[in-house]
Amino acid sequence: MQIDLSFGVIGWGYWGPKIARNLDSLPQAKVTMVADLDARRLAPLSMKHSGIQTTTQIEDVFRSEVDGVVIATPVRTHYQLAKQALLQGKHVLVEKPLTANVAEAEELVALAQEQRRILMVGHTFEYSPAVNELRKLIQRGELGKIYSIEAERLNLGLFRNDINVIWDLAPHDVSILLYLLGKRPVQVEVQAHAHLQRHIHDIAHLNLGFTDGMTAHIHVSWLHPCKIRRVTVIGDARMAVYDDTNPAEMLKIYNKGADVHADPGVSYRFGEVTIPYIDWIEPLHLECEDFATAIRTSLVHCTYRGDAAKSDLEPLHLSATARCASRGPNKGTLSTSAHNW
Repeated sequence: MQIDLSFGVIGWGYWGPKIARNLDSLPQAKVTMVADLDARRLAPLSMKHSGIQTTTQIEDVFRSEVDGVVIATPVRTHYQLAKQALLQGKHVLVEKPLTANVAEAEELVALAQEQRRILMVGHTFEYSPAVNELRKLIQRGELGKIYSIEAERLNLGLFRNDINVIWDLAPHDVSILLYLLGKRPVQVEVQAHAHLQRHIHDIAHLNLGFTDGMTAHIHVSWLHPCKIRRVTVIGDARMAVYDDTNPAEMLKIYNKGADVHADPGVSYRFGEVTIPYIDWIEPLHLECEDFATAIRTSLVHCTYRGDAAKSDLEPLHLSATARCASRGPNKGTLSTSAHNW
């Protein structure tokens, strides 16, 4: 028999309502409280859902009887809100990135372990059925030796004034890369540019190097005419493209490649393109389901799961490193070694 769960959501902007909708769709789970500093955001919710208590006092959520707290607020507030929630004995789901620096993230993970509470980070794309199918292809060796991975997350906006484009978009792609590969980079190079807002980078390129010679490149931008969310994996046997903007053909596998034989020339291979069937489920629903399952497991077995939050540390290492590149008003470049990751 499943345990009934209640949730409180802090932040009713973009992600708060989406997470609440998915939590409410789970069996024996319900959002019972929503907090936001802006009462105007809460007014429509109060009229439509009389069973949900709304408040502009964040502390009301911590003092309530909810089992889990969702934090969907600006990044600068994540650490303090998550810390307060954990200290009040709540399980916590935080939108990415977990905190504004690595030290704060590590402190929260340690606190979650001490409190024996779940601390989870919203890396939604790790729950994408297409990403998981791509991961299986890589792990089974069906693409061969992986030479390189290129990730692009581009669009016109949405501009932020509290964080740069790296903090906003790159954690998605770093988490996807680490999830696909199961290993960490040993070298990171970052080049970022600020065009519209002084000191806030809106275009960035990140290069990652791995011990086996594999490379990865991430391009993120708020200044691009087309919406692109694409990951291209280059293997010596086959290649694959994950395109999040194409629901009908989200994953394509190309039987293409190039080989160098005894002679100095390069031979090219052009084969079929395969589009596997993917049983689609909304990734955010799977993420919320995993959060609820983790809480129930913790309640039944009296254990904690701080490990889920640790997956956010690698993107934070990268983001923190990139932030150090902002030495001038328009651009910054940095090459750094990360052998101890």
